[in-house]
Amino acid sequence: MTGELTLLVLRLIFLAVMWIFVFSIIYSLRSDLFGSASRDYQKAMEQSRQQTFGGGAATPASAQDAPAPAPAPVPAGAAARSRPTAASASTPPQPGSQPRPAGFTRLVITSGPKRGTEIDLGQQPVSIGRAPDSDLVVQDDYSSTRHARLLNWNGRWMVQDLDSTNGTFVNDERIGQPTEIRAGSSVRIGTTTFELR
Repeated sequence: MTGELTLLVLRLIFLAVMWIFVFSIIYSLRSDLFGSASRDYQKAMEQSRQQTFGGGAATPASAQDAPAPAPAPVPAGAAARSRPTAASASTPPQPGSQPRPAGFTRLVITSGPKRGTEIDLGQQPVSIGRAPDSDLVVQDDYSSTRHARLLNWNGRWMVQDLDSTNGTFVNDERIGQPTEIRAGSSVRIGTTTFELR
């Protein structure tokens, strides 16, 4: 009789522990999907978009009064190449035409915790992620350890997502394959947005 009672108590304890485990998993998934982390991510994305593209009415008055950033200096050799001819000056650019690739020399962070940081570009790939040995360390909850990389491919800079959890975005479109970065394109990784100039 005592052995049967002990076995019944052990079964009930095991069943209770199993249900506690199941409910803790459900609670964890629910908080990840619908909890404060999701709201924080949406709030951070909205702030990042406002910093990058201007927030209109939502932009603080101090940001509206700030002077516009000066354009990046053009290298001397590029100035001669980029002078418009009489024919090109008279014809406006066609809508939907893609800008030509630019010879970028630096990466400029335009929004996020490291806003204003600049990194000189060479010919070597630039690794981006939370890993301490990354060329651009992005420390936020929405970037992966090895999130993305920039690489110079035949004179064109490409960004490649490295199967990150939250994805890499070029001009607010998630990319699934290496994508060329053109002049004026913004790249977003987590809450950090950058451009090549």
